[in-house]
Amino acid sequence: MRKIPFIKMQGAGNDYVYINCFETPVEKLGDINILACRISDRHFGVGSDGLVLIMPSNNGADLRMRMFNSDGSEAQMCGNASRCVARFAFDNGIVNKRNFTLQTKLSNKEISVLDNGNVTVNMGSPKVGEFDTLDILGEKYNYTAVSMGNPHCVIFVDDVENFPVEKVGSIIEIHKNFPEKTNVEFARVINPETIEMRVWERGAGETLACGTGACATLTAAVVNNLSNEKAVLKLRGGNLEIFWNKSDNCIYMTGGAEKVFDGEFITQ
Repeated sequence: MRKIPFIKMQGAGNDYVYINCFETPVEKLGDINILACRISDRHFGVGSDGLVLIMPSNNGADLRMRMFNSDGSEAQMCGNASRCVARFAFDNGIVNKRNFTLQTKLSNKEISVLDNGNVTVNMGSPKVGEFDTLDILGEKYNYTAVSMGNPHCVIFVDDVENFPVEKVGSIIEIHKNFPEKTNVEFARVINPETIEMRVWERGAGETLACGTGACATLTAAVVNNLSNEKAVLKLRGGNLEIFWNKSDNCIYMTGGAEKVFDGEFITQ
């Protein structure tokens, strides 16, 4: 039996189990894909949207993160998790400066830990893909494809709260239009500075928040002339401030990151 120390953190309700691999080397974790499934299980594990490893960088960044969905698949990037990694690393002296770089599978991200405890992440430049229509269960949905390094399908609807996210999102996730599968965002523009949304994450199902999804949704709203370049995204787990800075064509995401508890996960 092995005991693996962990930290549970959440950003806008997007909760992950974090392992500090500066203290617990990756080699001692065994098969990480299997571990991610077991530790994320909300009945027999710790319970989370996935597993995140906080690691030394191997490309010159200040630190590195690897993120695994609850189904064991590794993801390129998670905006909410990156804020939690940054907050943990700063609070625990892994980094001793407020502005630093975080290595992700996608790319290095510029991080700023603010005085109020919130964290801002430069999420990079969005790439707008196709504008198309899907026929799902007899209903037609217009969508905007956006890449934040991972794929997103953004659909604007009239009623976010009562929308059948699981039924529609699970079908679109694996639709032939998206050969790598896709995250699916269902959003409503309340006003040019406020957007509410729900998200179906590939490999995880509906989650309370998705940072890259919020960035993709803001991008889709702007290119469809529905919102300003800066808006508050209201997700089920909390709010994120998203700003598309056209001067450098990068999207900046600001939000909270909180420790929930820590403990030890016992596994064979």
